[in-house]
Amino acid sequence: MKRKILISYQIPREGLIDLSNKFDVKYPDKTMFTRKELLTHIPDYDGLISVFGEKVYNEILDKGDKLKIISNFGAGYDNIDINFATKKKIVVTNTPDVVTEPAAEIAFGLMLSLMRKISECNNKLRSEKDFQWGIMKNLGRTLNGKTLGIIGMGKIGRAVTHKAVAFGMKIIYYDLNPLSPELEKNLSVVYFSLTDLLKNSDVISIHTPLTDQTFHLLGKKEFEMMKPTAYLINTARGPVIDENILVEFLKTKKIAGAGLDVFENEPTISKDLLAMGQVVLTPHIGTGTIETRIEMAKAASRNIIDFFEGKIPKYVVNKEVL
Repeated sequence: MKRKILISYQIPREGLIDLSNKFDVKYPDKTMFTRKELLTHIPDYDGLISVFGEKVYNEILDKGDKLKIISNFGAGYDNIDINFATKKKIVVTNTPDVVTEPAAEIAFGLMLSLMRKISECNNKLRSEKDFQWGIMKNLGRTLNGKTLGIIGMGKIGRAVTHKAVAFGMKIIYYDLNPLSPELEKNLSVVYFSLTDLLKNSDVISIHTPLTDQTFHLLGKKEFEMMKPTAYLINTARGPVIDENILVEFLKTKKIAGAGLDVFENEPTISKDLLAMGQVVLTPHIGTGTIETRIEMAKAASRNIIDFFEGKIPKYVVNKEVL
């Protein structure tokens, strides 16, 4: 009898062909299974593909009598209580590599749109009948020569670095685990403490996971260190920033602007942020390309296939279970 795999969300089926050939796979009839439906189904399933942004509640894991693996569709896995899953001896995996380039693209897209006023001018051209053109109007800031401070120099941070170097930016970075001198040289980056990075950056781009240590990593004290001409980009997780403090500093023009793909209470977005012209907003689409979603489904499938074939999946979050 084939093992049974539950797919919590309607992710691309073309990415799940290999999985469907090897296992008994169940998809939701609508966009996603409700919490109640997951609780009903999970006792009969050996594996679960969950999706980032949708909470996998501990009560679901408790009901998963046969559950051996959760393959999370996404690089982030803060939607799963890893400690609880580990206690239940459930392996948790993710799909980090395939999201690297698209996540870097959205960060750089926000940066360009924000600093060159692309979104702002687009909106005004469409909505303001008396919108004024002029060689000294609608002036933005060039990226060339600016100092980009990257918080979190993992794979996505490095991908952003490559793009920034091509635009003539100077790169400094902060990470709990600094790179080797050789890698720093190859990437043309310089390590700074978080304090010095905040003080010296023209643009700050966040690429750190959400953990207890990074929750509200940027609060009032940190914002006070930034230049009034600084721009902030966040494509990581919303709660890494204290959003109320961000709004306060944008309102009082203590920083120049922000480009945000993630929010502290998403999908709810602050009305203040929505009203600000110096803010560019996108609805958590950092990995949102057709190609990426298909590749993420393939990677999530491969994690499960490898696990049940007795191999160690490539992307295991809680290796202590193994």
